[in-house]
Amino acid sequence: MTKTVAIIGAGPAGLIAAEILSAAGHRAHLYDRMPSVARKFLMAGRGGLNLTHSEPFERFIARYGKRSPHLRAALEAFTPKDLRDWADNLEAETFVGSSGRVFPKAMKASPLLRAWLKRLEAQGVTLHTRHDWRGWSGADLVFDHQGETVRVAADYTLLALGGASWPKLGGDGGWVPYLRDKGVEIIPFQPSNAGFTTVWSDHFREKFAGEPLKNIAVQFAGREVKGELMLTRTGIEGGAIYALSAALRDTITRHGQAELVVDLRPDLNAGQVISKLGRASPKDSHSNRLRKALNLSPAAIALVQETKATDIKAVPLRLTGAQGLERAISSAGGISFNSLTPAFELKALPHTYAVGEMLDWEAPTGGYLLQATFATAVLAARSILKA
Repeated sequence: MTKTVAIIGAGPAGLIAAEILSAAGHRAHLYDRMPSVARKFLMAGRGGLNLTHSEPFERFIARYGKRSPHLRAALEAFTPKDLRDWADNLEAETFVGSSGRVFPKAMKASPLLRAWLKRLEAQGVTLHTRHDWRGWSGADLVFDHQGETVRVAADYTLLALGGASWPKLGGDGGWVPYLRDKGVEIIPFQPSNAGFTTVWSDHFREKFAGEPLKNIAVQFAGREVKGELMLTRTGIEGGAIYALSAALRDTITRHGQAELVVDLRPDLNAGQVISKLGRASPKDSHSNRLRKALNLSPAAIALVQETKATDIKAVPLRLTGAQGLERAISSAGGISFNSLTPAFELKALPHTYAVGEMLDWEAPTGGYLLQATFATAVLAARSILKA
């Protein structure tokens, strides 16, 4: 029996669901409130589209923390290898970078998206842009389309409306009241993979905001992450910080602050640092000794001075808050798994599924966000096929 499926949200989750359903011969109608599709996907691809990660599966799934059990079935149904094979089939051949992250060779989202949309068009997917979802009227879905009310009937509905980060790109969490009114439990949104605030002196802020600290390590709550961070006017951000953002955010929420420790030369042990500094000329200033003996950058030296650190392997940073959702790469919170079946069907709304960043999970950058977004949509779409 041919089914009509309304898919609301034309990001990667909505697009992959539309692909699966239309390939099986069902009528897939894809709605999005923006004038064009997959805006956040395109933004993510500007610096190199990190699709997934190549690490062993059990280590991979552990990146989802306490939500790993809820996501396991989806990630097993659509694995990182499956995602690579899918991209390769769209002539967006992938490769594994030195960090284990997986990218298309083009290092952009736009060529992949063009090929993807061409496939969807060939499969008969109907795209409706500028359709802002406004909940239900009876059994019908209701949209605002350029000031006109549009009602849509569908056999199944798949919600792929995203979380609440980067609202200018389409995901603003505006769907929350419609689901809450239907009895769906919503966990409040919080920023994830976000920067953090601290107090800089005027001199440090004016001179070093925008400077990176490369090849460093950050330590918090017994965990160390190597990478780089960026000094900002209000604090810090960057890959190494994002990996610890959930723990830092939760500690700040509970205690009002969190102390992060920065190791400016993780490649040297404490004894080597002391030895190198001991060979420096006693006539040199402390800054020059740090520069000559340890090859620290001006920004790293300034950070030592700013924090009055006595050990370059343990520079303390007191973080006082997290950046808001408007600057966060992703969001935590959303639809509680208590409100979902294992196939991501809403218990309160039969024949209605929710996937991707709408759900209450979070993960670090490195391909984990996109992988789970794809995988939850794949599992839900396959469940609709079996229904």
